[in-house]
Amino acid sequence: MAENDAAEGAQPQQQQQAPQVQMNVLGQYVRDLSFENVMAQKGGGGDAQPDVSVQVNLDAKKRPTENQYEVMIKLTVESKAKEKGDVLFVLEVEYVGIFNIVGVPEDQLHPFLLIECPRMLFPFLRRIVSDITSDGGFPPLNLDNIDFVAIYRNELARRQQAAADAAPKN
Repeated sequence: MAENDAAEGAQPQQQQQAPQVQMNVLGQYVRDLSFENVMAQKGGGGDAQPDVSVQVNLDAKKRPTENQYEVMIKLTVESKAKEKGDVLFVLEVEYVGIFNIVGVPEDQLHPFLLIECPRMLFPFLRRIVSDITSDGGFPPLNLDNIDFVAIYRNELARRQQAAADAAPKN
């Protein structure tokens, strides 16, 4: 029995040493939004088949309040007619979330902010994009899921390559 009691006593100590990760969304908002219906400005119309490209940029920064971070997803969506290549519309949106994060080790905080936080924000951003394109006179654009892990890895690789290119050569 003494061994069981000792093992049970050790477990709470281990839990105290490794705090649980807690993430709370304190707020989310559209910082900037621009929708340009180029087709309507040119007086065009019709049923052009769209070719949609989406660019995603992520940013995160510490806020003055302890354990609070601001994470931004910036989407640039451009739709062109497949046949002629004419621009149909351009949508740019910066969507921001304010997060309270506790228990994430410092060395894991950067990937956490740029992967997990955007995952929490994305469904809301997807809805905004759908509503804006629909309200702009186009069929609602339902974005596919975004692989934030791949975006993070690609950015790390790009930074490493840029650092290697900038390093003095002997």
